[in-house]
Amino acid sequence: MIRTASAAGAGTGKVVHGTGRRIRRATAAEGAGESGLAKLIELHAINSFGDMLITIALASTIFFSVPTGEARGRVALYLLITMAPFALLAPVIGPLLDRLPHGRRAAMAMSMLARAVLAWTMAGVITGGGIALYPEALGVLVASKAYGVVRSVVVPRLLPSRLSLVKANSRVTLAGLLATGVAAGVGGLLHLIGPGWPLRGAFLVFVIGTLMAFHLPHKVDSAKGEQRAVLHAEVHGEGSHLIHHKPPPVKASLRTVGPSVILALRAMSAMKWLVGFLVMFLAFLLREEPIGGLQPTLALGLVALAAGTGNALGSVLGSWLRTRGPETTVTAMLLLATCATAAAALWYGVVTVVLVAGVAGMAASLGKLALDALIQRDVPEAVRTSAFARSETLMQLCWVAGGAVGILLPLNGKLGLSVAAAVVGLVLLWTFHSLYRVGLRRHSAAPRVA
Repeated sequence: MIRTASAAGAGTGKVVHGTGRRIRRATAAEGAGESGLAKLIELHAINSFGDMLITIALASTIFFSVPTGEARGRVALYLLITMAPFALLAPVIGPLLDRLPHGRRAAMAMSMLARAVLAWTMAGVITGGGIALYPEALGVLVASKAYGVVRSVVVPRLLPSRLSLVKANSRVTLAGLLATGVAAGVGGLLHLIGPGWPLRGAFLVFVIGTLMAFHLPHKVDSAKGEQRAVLHAEVHGEGSHLIHHKPPPVKASLRTVGPSVILALRAMSAMKWLVGFLVMFLAFLLREEPIGGLQPTLALGLVALAAGTGNALGSVLGSWLRTRGPETTVTAMLLLATCATAAAALWYGVVTVVLVAGVAGMAASLGKLALDALIQRDVPEAVRTSAFARSETLMQLCWVAGGAVGILLPLNGKLGLSVAAAVVGLVLLWTFHSLYRVGLRRHSAAPRVA
């Protein structure tokens, strides 16, 4: 028995070691190992793993442990206590982190450490599901989004010469999606032990992430060649330039980053709104009124699987498309999402609901990569990282708005999906008009950036 156990242990060790080497080889491909991008990819996988464990713990307490009517009230309370303050804090996160260019590794480490402490604290109060859980969940959300903003800023600093920014972001996103899938299984097993165990697992994961953040290359903290992007509504003069003196106080806006970036921001805002809406609306709808005679858990599982597959497919396609026609790509994704949502509203059923979940996931993933490509192309390098920070914040706010609408609407599949199709359809028409104007101006002067 001892010899058998030793042989099994040795075999398991070889499998784990071989898997680790293959993962490291994949993340370090095409110069990512030399530039330091591989370390960021691994850190993002750890971040996504920990966030998923916390999501499983909160969902099991707020959503699955009570009847649907009570669950809607709990989630509405969750939105009120966590999302409403976050909506006020989110616009501050980007500019605040933008002022700390020399402390990006420390900012990422602190976001990990904060979530580790909060996860351990939440593990002690999650069984009762009391109101004390919600402020801690708000802290987790803010720390997670702060990490996301810094990550989007750091990627250009670690970009290998052989990779485009779109492909690098695609690789980072795909690593996070794969880690999320693994964490879903691990979190489910931990939840069988007790509701607090996924949070204890998240504590350990985020402690590891804290240490990994400080192992990122030192150039992450370098601000050489960068300036803070102050996005004003009006800038005098034509052409792309930087303001080196203190500008007059004007109303802040995103209008000076160029028409193509504005087009993509508008389209991505609609797609993020749609994703937030579908997450909240379908979660309650399928639990209350399962489709096709399926069990609620199975129906929710199919929708979640479709959304995850769509996200992964979008990342893979983004790596292949690179920077080919980003304006057209983001518009095409919005068109695809609109058509899928309208089809689900007209022919409400298992196939169309699963389809709209998958299409929305793919459209949001690929659209975000196209937006990143436009920021890379149209925003000067000196202020590009600042533009990434602000776009990340805007996307999160739109997700929150969509989720709020999904909570408030009656649980009627055709009605809810019709409302969603109307919203994204209106933005689609606006985007088509903007795409036509951008096409006419393609050879005009460069966009104005302050």
